[in-house]
Amino acid sequence: MKKTVIAAVIAVFLIAFIPLFVLKDAEFGGSDDAGSTVVEEVDSSYEPWAAPVLEKLLGGELPGEVESMLFCVQTGIGVGIIAFFMGRFVERKKWMKDE
Repeated sequence: MKKTVIAAVIAVFLIAFIPLFVLKDAEFGGSDDAGSTVVEEVDSSYEPWAAPVLEKLLGGELPGEVESMLFCVQTGIGVGIIAFFMGRFVERKKWMKDE
């Protein structure tokens, strides 16, 4: 079991870091950029029908740092919820064994 976990961790690191060193001048864009490019190719007159709520409230685009911070907060909340329920399931299993 221990060897499998170590092999899996090494595989994850290799999958994450090999592209950074092999593809030195590559652009690692996100799905938003790729989607915008495809939409532009299909219909160059397309206008978005909705705008991000915070950008509307602030009257402009969010700085990259603020956007990253909000993404991290959202991730933290999601991880907290998942960890809470996983802890509850583990505790429930312990209580069931005791009965």
